[in-house]
Amino acid sequence: MGHLLIFDISGGELLLVMVVVLLFFGSKGIPGIARTLGRTMRQVRDASAEVQREIQRGASDVRQEMDTNRRMFNTESAPTRRQEPTTEEPRPTSAPPPQGTEAS
Repeated sequence: MGHLLIFDISGGELLLVMVVVLLFFGSKGIPGIARTLGRTMRQVRDASAEVQREIQRGASDVRQEMDTNRRMFNTESAPTRRQEPTTEEPRPTSAPPPQGTEAS
């Protein structure tokens, strides 16, 4: 449990990879590689942020369109004339017991 683990690589394996990179690219090439890696990571992050902005912008446009359509639908379906109150007597909610039978 006391081992350094990064991406399931132990500290010894990480040290070996660093030595191989140093031998392969040399001490002068490593800063350029790090700069290139940093630029690439920034470009990926910027592209990801742009995709998120586009998705949010599209969702906002759809939401606005739905609100506009809902308002138009509500305006069109609203009654244009006032309904007169009915003069009919209200109907009873429960039916009276049938005639000729006694309630027990």
